[in-house]
Amino acid sequence: MKGKHELDPHALLIASRNRHKCEEIRAILDVPGLTMVSAADCPELPDVDEDGETFEANALKKAVTLARLTGLRALGDDSGLEVDALGGAPGVRSARYAGEPVDYAANNRKLLTALENAASRRARFRCVLALASPAGKTWLVEGVCEGSIACAEKGRQGFGYDPLFVPEGFEETFAEMAPARKNALSHRGRALAAAQRDWSDLLRAPR
Repeated sequence: MKGKHELDPHALLIASRNRHKCEEIRAILDVPGLTMVSAADCPELPDVDEDGETFEANALKKAVTLARLTGLRALGDDSGLEVDALGGAPGVRSARYAGEPVDYAANNRKLLTALENAASRRARFRCVLALASPAGKTWLVEGVCEGSIACAEKGRQGFGYDPLFVPEGFEETFAEMAPARKNALSHRGRALAAAQRDWSDLLRAPR
């Protein structure tokens, strides 16, 4: 693994150790010449406690903390599922909805149980991206994908709630879609498209 002194000083640090999330960001974000590394590539970095009450707060905390520690521009992502019948839950607690440690299967089982008698299964995925400079300047974009929760898990692609989430206008869950198709529709895909549009100079320019 590369230490801080070996990192490209113009690289973008993805402030996450989530392999699936990092893979999606690398697959979607298309900026010529941009080198991306993740927190998983820097084992000396501490985990950032995601204790914020909003996606914005958590994304900013991750990006600002790791940008200051590494001297790199950092991209923080916080995202989750909001279910109308549950008052917007699991929301910022999406990854740990069923408790610690993170267990995607347990989260899905808990969600299905919670919606057994629900009149509406309307839901949305929301993603907030925060870009932070080492000096502490920050920028935010957001992406939302409306949809509903299926009555049973379907599909083997993706991760998290993907086997249960049916995007609006479709019959398949995210987990039934090829990754490229999901990425074109998803909350993260939409947030990254906004980032690429709004932050093109910030992402390409060296610090």
